[in-house]
Amino acid sequence: MTGIHRFDPTVLREYDVRGVVGRTLGVDDAKAIGSAFATIAARDGGKSICVGYDGRVSSPELEAALIAGLNASGADVIRVGLGPTPMLYYSVHSLNADGGIMVTGSHNPPDNNGFKLMLVKSSFFGDSIRELGALAEEGAYREGSGTQRDDPMLYRYVERLAEESASLTPLKVVWDAGNGAAGEAMALLTAKLPGEHILLNERIDGSFPAHHPDPTVPENLVQLIDAVRAGSCDLGIAFDGDGDRIGIVDGDGEILWGDQILALLSRLVLRERPGATIIADVKASQVLFDEVTRLGGTPLMWKTGHSLIKAKMAETGAPLAGEMSGHIFFADRYYGYDDALYAAVRMLAVIADEEESLAALRASLPQRVNTPELRFTCADDRKFDAIEEVRERLSGAGADVDAIDGVRVSTADGWWLLRASNTQPVLVARCEAEDQAGLARLKEALVAQLRESGIEPPDF
Repeated sequence: MTGIHRFDPTVLREYDVRGVVGRTLGVDDAKAIGSAFATIAARDGGKSICVGYDGRVSSPELEAALIAGLNASGADVIRVGLGPTPMLYYSVHSLNADGGIMVTGSHNPPDNNGFKLMLVKSSFFGDSIRELGALAEEGAYREGSGTQRDDPMLYRYVERLAEESASLTPLKVVWDAGNGAAGEAMALLTAKLPGEHILLNERIDGSFPAHHPDPTVPENLVQLIDAVRAGSCDLGIAFDGDGDRIGIVDGDGEILWGDQILALLSRLVLRERPGATIIADVKASQVLFDEVTRLGGTPLMWKTGHSLIKAKMAETGAPLAGEMSGHIFFADRYYGYDDALYAAVRMLAVIADEEESLAALRASLPQRVNTPELRFTCADDRKFDAIEEVRERLSGAGADVDAIDGVRVSTADGWWLLRASNTQPVLVARCEAEDQAGLARLKEALVAQLRESGIEPPDF
C-alpha cells in the first residue's frame, strides 16, 4: 500500500476525470489514475490498456505520467497516438484490449484537460470513478512492472471509417475540426470520399485559435456557415475538441440540432432494421420520438449522459442513439460508442439514399418552437432535492410527468423539462411547443414550480 493520493474534489466527475491543468489537475493525478485503473482492471484479469491523447499542450506530459502509473501497477500499455477519442475507443475494440484511457479535455477551454476511461469495452463512469478516487486515497495499488509499446492507430481508424463510403454520391462539403484532435483524421478521411471537400481548422492546435471547439454553440459555427454559403455547398460538418460530438449545418446555413440529426439518421437505419429501438435523451424534441414511431421504430427516452446512453444501448440492443449535445452512437455496423466522424459519413449516406438535399430533409421535419437549453446555478446539496419537490407536487396534482431524468412534463401545449446536472451545481431547463403562445404558457408553468421551491428562475 503505497503512493496515497488525494484528488481535488472537483476533478472526479460523473462521466470522466477533468480539471484545470496546474490548478486542480497535474501529473501526480495522472499517475494515480493510471495506478488505480490498472489495479481495478487487474481484478478481472485485465492487463492490456490502450492509451491515446488529444492535441492540448498538456496532453503529452499527462500521457507520460498516466503510462508510468499504469506500468507501476502491472498494466501493459499500447500507445495508440494522437487523435480523437473515438480512435481510442476503436483501438480497444480492434486490438481486443482490456481497457483504454484517453487523455483529453474534450470541448473545454485550452487550460483544461482530463481522462475518459473504458474498461473492457464498456464506459467507466459513476461509481467506478468514485471507486478509483477512493482507491487512490488509500494508496491500495497493485504492484507490478508493466510494458509499453507504440501501435499508432490513426490510419487503421480512418480506413474503418471509410468502409462506410461505398454508397456515397459526390457532394460539396465544408468540414471544420476547430483545431481539435479530429483534424488529421478528418483530412485523411475526406481524401477518400467522393465529391469536393473544403477543410477548415484541420491543423491540431491546443490553443484553439479559430474558435472554441464546441459545435453545439451557434457562435462557434459562424465560420462554417459563412464557408457553406460562400461556396454554395451542400452542407457543413463540425467537430468538438476530441471528435466525439458533431454539429451540422445544411446548404442554407441552417443549424441542425442533435435531435434533428438523429431523426434523419434514423431513416436509413429503420429502413434496414424495422422496429428497432432508437434512444434519445430527455432533452430531445417530441418531433424526434414521433418521427421514429412514424418510421416504424421504437423510440426510447433515456437519461442524459453519454456513458448512460451507451450502457442503455448495450442493455436494449438499440442500433442508434443520440443526445442534444451532439453525441451520436451507432451500434448498427459499428461498436456502440459516440463517434462524430463516423456519424458524419452515415449522414452523407442518408443524403445519398434519400436523393434530396439536406436542407430539404431538414425542412421536411415538423417544426416546433422551443427555448435553448437553459442552465442556471443551484447548489449541489440542493439541486436534486429541488427536482424531487417539483416531481412530488406535479404527481400529486395528476400532471403527465416522466421522471426518468428530472421531470419532463407534457401538456396540451407541448412539454417542459427540469433536471439536475450530474457534473455541475446547475439545473437545466427546456420548453417546446407548437406555437409562441403555448411556449409562453409552458415557461409560466416552469417558473411557477421553481419559485415554489424557492429558486429564482432564469431570464428567458
